[in-house]
Amino acid sequence: MPEFNRNVLEVLRQPLEDRRITISRIKSSIDYPASFTLVASMNPCPCGYYNHPTKACVCSPGQVQKYLNKISGPLLDRIDIQIEIIPVPFDKISDQRRGESSETIRERVIKARQIQEKRYAEYPGIYCNAQMNSKLLSLFARPDDKGLTLLKNAMDRLNLSARAYDRILKVSRTIADLEGSEQILSGHLAEAISYRNLDRENWAG
Repeated sequence: MPEFNRNVLEVLRQPLEDRRITISRIKSSIDYPASFTLVASMNPCPCGYYNHPTKACVCSPGQVQKYLNKISGPLLDRIDIQIEIIPVPFDKISDQRRGESSETIRERVIKARQIQEKRYAEYPGIYCNAQMNSKLLSLFARPDDKGLTLLKNAMDRLNLSARAYDRILKVSRTIADLEGSEQILSGHLAEAISYRNLDRENWAG
C-alpha cells in the first residue's frame, strides 16, 4: 500500500467514510456511489523486517517512520481491521490438523448476514453493521457495563479516536452476530480491539 502516491491514498478517505465519492468541477459537483471492501497489505518498513522475531531490520528509525507515514493516521483510522501478521513457524505450517472448513465459515457468514438483514429491515438503505450511524450504534451495539469499562480502558491506553470507537463497536457487533449472540459481550469487544493493532500510538510510532 505505501508504494502508491500518498495523494492517491488520501482520496480513499471520503469513500471509506461516506460510501460515496464526490467529483467537483468549476461549475458543479456530482456524487457517485462508492461502497466497497478495501483489502490492503504493506511491509512494516522498506526492508520488510521491522518487528521480525528472528531477522534484524536494516532500516534506520527515520526510514521506518518515513515509510509508515505514507499511510496517514486519518486514513488508517478509517480501516476497520488492521492486523500485524507475524511469520508462521514451521511446526504450524506442517501441522496436519484441520481447522474450521471454508464451508462452515461460509454458513456462519450467511447466518450473520441474515441476522443483519432482519435487524435493519425497518431502516431503508441499511443492510449491514458497517452502515450503522450513531443512532443505530446506540440501539444495536451498546455493550454492557463490563464491556464499556473494557472499551474505556482500551481507548485511554491506546489513545484511540472517536472514529476508532465507532469502528470497534461495529466490528464487535459483527463478531457477536457470527457467534449468534444477541448481546455484545466483553470477549467480542476484546477481539475487536485486538484488530486495531496498527494504530499509531501503540505500534511503530
